[in-house]
Amino acid sequence: MKDDKKSFIKVNEVFFDIEGEGQYQGYPTLFIRLTGCNLRCRWCDTKDAYKNGEIMSVKGILRAIKTSPYKYVNITGGEPLCRKEEVVSLIKQVKKFEILKAQRLGKTISVETNGAISIKNVPADNISMDLKLPSSGEHGKMMLSNLKLLRSKDQLKLVIGSQKDMACAAKILKKHPVKCVVFAQPVYGKFKLDRIKEYVMKNKLGWKVSVQLHKVV
Repeated sequence: MKDDKKSFIKVNEVFFDIEGEGQYQGYPTLFIRLTGCNLRCRWCDTKDAYKNGEIMSVKGILRAIKTSPYKYVNITGGEPLCRKEEVVSLIKQVKKFEILKAQRLGKTISVETNGAISIKNVPADNISMDLKLPSSGEHGKMMLSNLKLLRSKDQLKLVIGSQKDMACAAKILKKHPVKCVVFAQPVYGKFKLDRIKEYVMKNKLGWKVSVQLHKVV
């Protein structure tokens, strides 16, 4: 890769923690949180990532992934697809390294995205996409065409803060069914899990009711 501005990304933080959401919930994971986001959700818990961070080379991030003791890697934000070109390049480099290396790294790379930028041609092992609902204040910016691009190995997350959110999600997903698992979880401290359970059971939905584990441990 050439040493130009596309070889560098502003990174808010790189850290190890357990995965708090989705199908890899509970697994120790390397998180790469990129700086910058195109949305301003009311209940956002990573506002520090809107602007703060340090410039890192893509090579440096690749090195962190290679040397991580854990299988799982989560590229998050902010909104990582604000730097889609660099993120795609990074994932391709990891995969290329795995193919060339005699003993595969076996990394599983997830990209967490907010649903407002196209996920087309993002070669992650798992795309973890939000469907922002009315309580977020950013529902109108969702790119619903992304729903048909989600693969069976991906996941769709519903962060629910009201009864209206659930009704909205159910209506959208009836019109735009997805191939992947749908995780329904409450906005932490603002909506009760049992209300989601009751709604899912009453309406015979195939959603997986869950919690944001990183909020409680």
